[in-house]
Amino acid sequence: MAKQRCGWVLESDPLYVAYHDEEWGVPVHDARELWELLCLEGFQAGLSWITILRKRAAFRDAFCGFDPVQVAAFGPEDIERLMANPGIVRARAKIIATIESARLFQTIEREEGGFHDFIWSVVGGKSIHNHPISFRDAPTKSAESEELARKLKARGFKFCGPVICYAYLQAAGLVIDHETSCHRYQPA
Repeated sequence: MAKQRCGWVLESDPLYVAYHDEEWGVPVHDARELWELLCLEGFQAGLSWITILRKRAAFRDAFCGFDPVQVAAFGPEDIERLMANPGIVRARAKIIATIESARLFQTIEREEGGFHDFIWSVVGGKSIHNHPISFRDAPTKSAESEELARKLKARGFKFCGPVICYAYLQAAGLVIDHETSCHRYQPA
């Protein structure tokens, strides 16, 4: 018998199925992974998530495994190298925002008790479990995503509005929005 999944999953795409089954909604506690996911969500703005998933390996290669120390040191020649890379989304503003966010990540690591705590503070350190019947029942933003967007923007982050932040909270498992009929659904 086939597993029941959330309605947004492209069942015909093994990459999307694996992402749903193994990653989406799993709480992420590693600061570097949280930062990588935030960067990828920013690149996703205006595009579909499957586009980013298909390019994720190229993004990781292009951005040195999303090592914030290395990315923070990127200069103009790196921007041009990235702009010429067909494996990633070649949006200059998003590339520059990612480089700047690496610098901001390091500042938060030093000043805010760490990026993990900075991000998880918007949910009080514990995942929020929702109980949508359909993925269409899940909101596109919430008080928590609006708070995170405000906090990130105040620090200088770009491409992090409340809708992007809600998708980020879902992806990183701060908000669990698996449909109640999904095999990954677990009541809190």
